[in-house]
Amino acid sequence: MPAINWKGIDSNTIPGLLISELPPITKPKMRTSVTEIDGKDGDIIEELGYDAYDKKIKIGLTRNFIIDEIISYFNGSGDLIMSNEPDKVYKASIIDDVDYERLVRFKTATVKFHVQPFKYQNNEKPITLEINEEENIKVNNVGLETSKPTLILYGTGIVDIYVNGLEIFKINIDEEYVTIDSENEEAYKENFLKNSNMTGEFPKLNPGENTISWSGNLTKIEIYPKSRWL
Repeated sequence: MPAINWKGIDSNTIPGLLISELPPITKPKMRTSVTEIDGKDGDIIEELGYDAYDKKIKIGLTRNFIIDEIISYFNGSGDLIMSNEPDKVYKASIIDDVDYERLVRFKTATVKFHVQPFKYQNNEKPITLEINEEENIKVNNVGLETSKPTLILYGTGIVDIYVNGLEIFKINIDEEYVTIDSENEEAYKENFLKNSNMTGEFPKLNPGENTISWSGNLTKIEIYPKSRWL
């Protein structure tokens, strides 16, 4: 039977809620800019990134439903896992109204989840290395798209980070550790931004195995690969 996990809560635990139909697996649309030039055959297409899109889930009611619990369940933003893709996580939000009057009267309704274009590996484990003599670490992006990882670097002073042999960025670790968040393009320690301590680019990981290496006084590194698919 179809089911979802929304914000860490399994739909099967909600009294009287039935997931009657899940959406098909689809690929997001690429945003493009099309330019036509007089005297030139065809046109020029510039790719501008992928659109967020909607996934519609049909729900129903069984006996002993508690409508207030169902209303509370379908709310806000968070991680969405569907039983037809149990190994993938979508970043989703519910921004449209749900017709609960129809749900109560006819025992059927549709919930629209607004999802971001990339889906991520479910329960992906971070890689942690206490650094002694090692000078590199292998990181596997199991997805089919370039990922934007999070690195937590422990040490002091200037540290240079390389990905697959290329220097990507340099960071001055002035307070025990620093977090490098490639997805949001932020360097920080807790609530304090450290972008001014960093020069270079935020790292990305190719699909498959990648090598991360460094120079400088690095004592520990944690890597969240953020493997992803379209």
